[in-house]
Amino acid sequence: MSRPNIIIKLIISILLPLSVGAIAGMFTSQAVPVWYASLNRPSFSPPNWVFGPVWTSLYILLGLSFFLIWKEEASKERSLAIKVFSIQMLLNFAWSFIFFYFNLIGIALIEIILLWVSISAMIYLFYKIKPLAAYLNIPYLLWVSFATILNAGYYFLN
Repeated sequence: MSRPNIIIKLIISILLPLSVGAIAGMFTSQAVPVWYASLNRPSFSPPNWVFGPVWTSLYILLGLSFFLIWKEEASKERSLAIKVFSIQMLLNFAWSFIFFYFNLIGIALIEIILLWVSISAMIYLFYKIKPLAAYLNIPYLLWVSFATILNAGYYFLN
């Protein structure tokens, strides 16, 4: 693969998750100062300013890991890994709308569990192709694990 193609794939790989996060954030941010602020918060809920930098960092790592897979030679394994990556990105995108836009905390809890499962599957598939790509997603899995517990806390308190 030529150097310009590699650079284009790298840029697309990083911009894809960042764009997904930015679009979801644009559409759901109005719920934060109104609806979200009115909820009973779990004691371990971080301040709101933490979420932006954490998600931005995670989306960059996710993009880098996707790039490592995408630049590999085409194969059934790579195709499956890309499909699972796409599914988890869709679930990631949908969670913000389910939780913040539609205010469905219980459905969001079920959905984030599905997201966690899809991230785990993605890490497994990435590992089989390029272990570094899997390792780059460990912080993402840990954060979504925490977010799942946080979502459960909001569900049970509200």
